[in-house]
Amino acid sequence: MSLKFQKKVEDFICANCGAEVKGNGYTNHCPICLYSAHVDNNPGDRASICGGLMKPIGLELEKDVYKIKFYCLKCEVIRRNKTASGDDFTKLIELSKMKK
Repeated sequence: MSLKFQKKVEDFICANCGAEVKGNGYTNHCPICLYSAHVDNNPGDRASICGGLMKPIGLELEKDVYKIKFYCLKCEVIRRNKTASGDDFTKLIELSKMKK
């Protein structure tokens, strides 16, 4: 398996809040509630058999890039992904205050 990112333009309905999300090929999570889905083994491959809901549990700064930390409610894996320009800023602030 390659760790190289695979761009996929996909629209989806958020499994957590029901928002209709327009994908741009880099969309990983709902910009409204920040939840994601455990669909990838490697970025963009859509090869995960889990499919669990990924709860945002924190915000981290890495090399001047903010990343959301996600926890899979089904298989308990933890993953991180970059924030996006359309993300709800208030939700990001709330995540930054969460205990690590």
